Amino acid sequence: MLQQTTVAAVGPYYVAFLKRWPTVEALAAAPVEEVMSAWAGLGYYSRARNLHACARHVAHNLGGKFPDTEESLRALPGVGPYTASAIAAIAFAKRAAPVDGNIERVLARLYAVREPLPGAKPALRALAQELAPKERAGDFAQAMMDLGAMICTPKAPDCANCPWTEDCMGRALGLASVLPYRDAKAVRPLRRGAAFVVISTDDEVLLRRRPPKGLLGGMHEPPMSAWEVDFPANARAAPLKAAFRKLPGLVRHGFTHFELELEVYRVEGVATSAAPPATEWAPLRDLKRFALPTVMKKVIAHATADRDAGPLFKR
Repeated sequence: MLQQTTVAAVGPYYVAFLKRWPTVEALAAAPVEEVMSAWAGLGYYSRARNLHACARHVAHNLGGKFPDTEESLRALPGVGPYTASAIAAIAFAKRAAPVDGNIERVLARLYAVREPLPGAKPALRALAQELAPKERAGDFAQAMMDLGAMICTPKAPDCANCPWTEDCMGRALGLASVLPYRDAKAVRPLRRGAAFVVISTDDEVLLRRRPPKGLLGGMHEPPMSAWEVDFPANARAAPLKAAFRKLPGLVRHGFTHFELELEVYRVEGVATSAAPPATEWAPLRDLKRFALPTVMKKVIAHATADRDAGPLFKR
């Protein structure tokens, strides 16, 4: 959960997950749809699918026991080099060197590594491996993380209170506050699409599931067009024949690799029997039961904020 997400955001989800699925066997037995619904709002939804797949693998193929080496941990679904080394060091006291963003920053400054990220990552991992002690590697790794989070911060590092202040090459060269260097970020492309919010006579909203693989895989969404360079020229992506209203404004959302703008169309008072195949009705008063990612919550909120807005549009 903490990959790419803050502790403050993760806290309530973590507590709820452990309460609902206290063991790896319990998580493995849960339908993946329930896991995705409980994850909704945390983003990066492939993590939830991998978490569930990992639980199933451990429970069904490994007798409920996690492997304890970096190499064997990396064979688990969704476990990459950082997660494997962190588990090996912290949970199993192995000599391993996890390197997160905080540790990268500490090492880049300590050794005055001037190669920009992400190109410098292999060199920083090698330095971390050299530093990792044979004993208490987990404590060392967590101390490094905390050092980066609280002392060797991205801006205005507190060098006076750093235990390595006399050994820091970056500080000696006057570079501590600017390292690590980073390559310029590429401009994220813009994609556009149309979302169709259908509200039934029972105050339910029509949802469908996205394909299981790919962006937001397995999550719920209102029916919508493909996300392309331009807005759709017409509303052929509308899920049924009805008098849709095009709402004023756009829903905007940023993903890791692109920005998204959505036009929103709405229709109300639709009979529940009119639902197309592979869709379902979700009560507006109880959407928490459904795996709605943040962008889809924005779409529904936009569509229900003012139900009288927008010119009439007919499919």
